[in-house]
Amino acid sequence: MDITVTVERPEEGPGSGPIQVGWFLTTDKNAVLYDPPERVSVRQTNRTHAKSASRCPGVIQLESRYFMVKAPFDMQIGFSRDEKGKPVLVNRLGTASPIRSNKLNEVLTLVSEAEWRYPDRPTIQLITPYCFVADELVYVTQLSPFMHYRPDPLPGTIFGGRFPVSVWPRPLMWAFEWHEPQKDIVLRRGEPLFYAQFEGMDPSRPLQVIEVERTPELATYLEQIGGAVNYVNQTFGLFKAAERLRPKKLVTPKVRE
Repeated sequence: MDITVTVERPEEGPGSGPIQVGWFLTTDKNAVLYDPPERVSVRQTNRTHAKSASRCPGVIQLESRYFMVKAPFDMQIGFSRDEKGKPVLVNRLGTASPIRSNKLNEVLTLVSEAEWRYPDRPTIQLITPYCFVADELVYVTQLSPFMHYRPDPLPGTIFGGRFPVSVWPRPLMWAFEWHEPQKDIVLRRGEPLFYAQFEGMDPSRPLQVIEVERTPELATYLEQIGGAVNYVNQTFGLFKAAERLRPKKLVTPKVRE
């Protein structure tokens, strides 16, 4: 016997319409370098055949859940050790690098060797100002841009992560585990850096990612939760406390003049 279940969705209020996720940059410094997140779509090719993958509902549903963040600048980074054996990063482009070495050090860090998961796999972090927020329960999953082909694969893997942006909005960084440190890491401006996948309570609802204002309330909340990771482990245990501090509304769509 077939059983059809119809889910009634409210016309207004929580649970109605698309799931709205806001994005913003945590700082205006060099904001021109950081492109808006884009919905992933690799369907602009063959759509003439009815059975083409470009028209497959499953493919369309998959792509609709992923948003791409692009690399903000070019870099080619090598790994080495100094005369004392301390691990260091090397700017392979030298004077030809479009980003000065002292500025590169502000956004790119080599994680302390004691914190590497494996002794032969350095971990680096590229700091980005991208932050996502929502006024209903929404989880973000950060992962590698697996739907984009690279002719020169990166010599390692991206550290992913998953947390609720509705309670814990924080800047996403690009964390990389260097499996082959003898090979350089090459990033090119405009190419995919990582994907952000969003999940709400109702998987059938569409997603909408919009730019939002960095309001005083949002800035204050970010300040209240931002540094906790430096003082405690297992910050997920702080979610209940964060909810008590959280203003009811954090998503204010940005108005472009």
